[in-house]
Amino acid sequence: MSTTKHPGINEGSHTGTDELMELVVERSNMQQAYRRVVGNKGAAGVDGMTVDQLRTYLKTNWEVIKTALLNDSYQPQGVRVVMIPKPSGGERQLGIPTVVDRLIQQALHQVLGLIYDPTFSDNSYGFRPGRSGPPAVRKSQRFINENKRWVVDVDLSKFFDEVNHARLLSKLRKRIVDRRVVHLIDRYLRAGILKDGLVEARSKGTPQGSPLSPLLSNIVLDELDKELERRNLRFGAPGMAHVYWVQVPCPPVKGKDIAERQGVHREV
Repeated sequence: MSTTKHPGINEGSHTGTDELMELVVERSNMQQAYRRVVGNKGAAGVDGMTVDQLRTYLKTNWEVIKTALLNDSYQPQGVRVVMIPKPSGGERQLGIPTVVDRLIQQALHQVLGLIYDPTFSDNSYGFRPGRSGPPAVRKSQRFINENKRWVVDVDLSKFFDEVNHARLLSKLRKRIVDRRVVHLIDRYLRAGILKDGLVEARSKGTPQGSPLSPLLSNIVLDELDKELERRNLRFGAPGMAHVYWVQVPCPPVKGKDIAERQGVHREV
């Protein structure tokens, strides 16, 4: 994903501006987000609106939406949930926001990514611009040549479903001065989910499938990455942000112990 640099953001640092939301709704940022959402296509959300209907809708309603975002009163709609089969068996829950909320989340992602992505570990490859799984695999192969004796394959099961909202929001508040942005993310996290015709409240997790979820997951997992680095362990996090390959001396690190430090229940 490419992002447009904003003069109001010092990449990779604490953002001292309390006008971050103005950067989110800025015309060029929204245009880029629109192209991304329309290009990704995807199914309709709970309101039934398709990406083909988005342009017409925005012509009539964008100024109202923009005003609500700027005055901290925008209320996201619920998320439609579908179950999709996993290659390894079983099913995975996929959240489908409305196309309008996908647009807003994508715009948020583009601005927040400039702040957070430069601070992530160089060993993290999942859901990051210009990065993918194959380079992570090649890096892990190099680690093997460093005479490491153990390889620990850590899969953080149901990670997206178990993200602790309070812990995530606390992390965001440490770097985001504009509380409107934090409040909006909080509303997205708590938006109800429509499943089997019933609306369920949500107190944890971030729906896999929304544009903002990959960045939020990497913000949470960055603490784990930094802990692995502090222990001087070689690791690679490839295409899926919740899978780690850790090369260690003896004895092997207990992946579950490290993972549970994040405040998220994970099966390893």
